[in-house]
Parts: sequence; structure tokens; C-alpha cells
Amino acid sequence: MKIRSEKGFTGIDIAVSVVIMFIFISVVAMLVYQVNSTSKRIELKSDAIYIAINSIEQAKINGIEGYEGKTGKIETDKEVSGTQGYYRTITVKDYKEIVEEEKGVAAAQNIEENVVKKVTVEISYMFQGQKQSVELSTILSKEN
Repeated sequence: MKIRSEKGFTGIDIAVSVVIMFIFISVVAMLVYQVNSTSKRIELKSDAIYIAINSIEQAKINGIEGYEGKTGKIETDKEVSGTQGYYRTITVKDYKEIVEEEKGVAAAQNIEENVVKKVTVEISYMFQGQKQSVELSTILSKEN
């Protein structure tokens, strides 16, 4: 009796190896996409934080005198110069307004205006079709 020698690959062997390679390549591609996406998200957020810090530092340089008589949103969704896709909103609140919101009008009656102000800078940008933002605040006061 002659035993037939089995040399070569069968169709099932090839099909299984193709499926395994397809799964492996898909997993690797997904991991590469996630790494790139996370890297881009971190890069955009760090740029936004850098812009917000510069805006806060500029507010500190201007001092409270730069915001004399100003309250509310003094700059709304203005594109930051020198950048593309980053928009700045600056909101100024007088300490008296903050106390009124938190404790009521009666608590804020004896507080003098334009002595202490809270300046909030919000930097917004788009990432994967969604609006993202970074917000920083500082307190400015008059020097005695």
C-alpha cells in the first residue's frame, strides 16, 4: 500500500492564515490611529493652554486699569492672531458682581466697584468635529 505524501498548502490553511493576518493588521492599524489621534489632541490642547497663559499674562501686564469700567464679555470668539483655528473669549467680572451672584444683592451693597476684577480667558478650538476649550482665570486688584 502506497501512502500519499501531503505536500503544500490546502485552501483552508490559506484562508485561516489570511483571516489571522487581516485581524493582526486591523489591530495594528487601530492602535496607530489611536496613538496619532491622542497625540494630535494633546498637541492642540497644549497650544490652547499656551495661548491662554499668554492672554492671562497680558491681562496681568495691563492690570486692573486696562479693564476699568468693563464687565461681561469684552471679547467674544475672536480668532487669536498668529494662530489658525483658536478663538479667544475674555470675560471680566467685578468682585461686586461675583458677590451678588453668590450671596445676593444685600451682601454686595457695601463693596466698592473697580477694586477687584476676575478676568477669565477661554480658548476654543475644534477637534474631530467637536468644540474643545481651555479656560484660565486670574484676579486683578488695585494696588494701595
